[in-house]
Amino acid sequence: MGDTFIRHIALLGFEKRFVPSQHYVYMFLVKWQDLSEKVVYRRFTEIYEFHKMLKEMFPIEAGDISPQNRIIPHLPAPRWYDGQRAAENRQGTLTEYCNALMSLPVKISRCPHLLNFFKVRPDDLKLPTDSQVKKPETYLVPKDNSLTDITGPIILQTYRAIADFEKSSGSQMALATGDVVEVVEKSESGWWFCQMKTKRGWVPASYLEPLDSPDEAEDPEPNYEGEPYVTIRAYTAEMEDEVSLQEGEAIEVIHKLLDGWWVIRKDDITGYFPSMYLQKSGQDVTQAQRQIKSRGAPPRRSSIRNAHSIHQRSRNRLSQDTYRRNSVRFLQQRRRHARPGQQSAGSPRGEQPQTQSAKPQPAVPPRPSADLILHHCSESTKRKLSSAV
Repeated sequence: MGDTFIRHIALLGFEKRFVPSQHYVYMFLVKWQDLSEKVVYRRFTEIYEFHKMLKEMFPIEAGDISPQNRIIPHLPAPRWYDGQRAAENRQGTLTEYCNALMSLPVKISRCPHLLNFFKVRPDDLKLPTDSQVKKPETYLVPKDNSLTDITGPIILQTYRAIADFEKSSGSQMALATGDVVEVVEKSESGWWFCQMKTKRGWVPASYLEPLDSPDEAEDPEPNYEGEPYVTIRAYTAEMEDEVSLQEGEAIEVIHKLLDGWWVIRKDDITGYFPSMYLQKSGQDVTQAQRQIKSRGAPPRRSSIRNAHSIHQRSRNRLSQDTYRRNSVRFLQQRRRHARPGQQSAGSPRGEQPQTQSAKPQPAVPPRPSADLILHHCSESTKRKLSSAV
């Protein structure tokens, strides 16, 4: 139940870096068993060394004993000199290779060698030195997977800092009001992995705003049916629209906002709660608790002092009164639908209660008058009626 494994590996693209010398690294989005997604960076030479070691560990599946038994995918050796064209052309091969790895038997696809290779390393979060003049160039795989269409760097989503942010750890990135950053990864925790010039690190989403609108276009709609979650850490509300909960309480999430502060429902009460302190019911909480230790819950937008937006209007946000009203309305409907089934449970066996089988009949409208019928009917009907009279 608590075993660590990788669900999926997706190639995002590659970066052209210039420190300590020009080289290329590939960007992979690794989705783990707890549904967390991490971005890792690997050189092709590293990938090839990993591939060779995997073949040594599983010689039968590598076809070393009998070629017809080979199931480990092929991977071409690195060239003596790899330029940008080679880095681009290799993306299709790497995409197929990663897909093939995930379809291998569990003893290979979940072996420690594979899991350790795709775990986040300190270098994946390491900030470049301030002396670095030329920033890395990012080349992303198009969404339609037409790898041959890549002609230059694809611009990542751009956001602007609304206030100064002081980093509290080496994996975070400090911001000054007005800084423009590119977002590489949007985590549900409300911490986004961003890059700016020669810097890279985690930033609270609440400190960022889109350039074209104050609203976050990717925020989903509320789901008043709710998703079952469990609190993995206690939290005491600091604002009126937040909810205080102890560790281990069962709640329902009704709105997952990208700033990491979700709207939850406990009985008939709704309010904001940090998503980092929540875990889906029935899942292992070990990995989520590790993330809490490395980074706490991000600050809320309303708690940021001296925030300066470039937009004339503020963000469109539902009030807690609206959440509560809509939530109560949904719960009443759900209880109303469940009530007939609860009554039938106490009825004698073999009898089918009428309330369960009977369906509401539509109301029959009153018959229109003869003058109204003549006024609305066709000319052909009018002639027939007049001849009958």
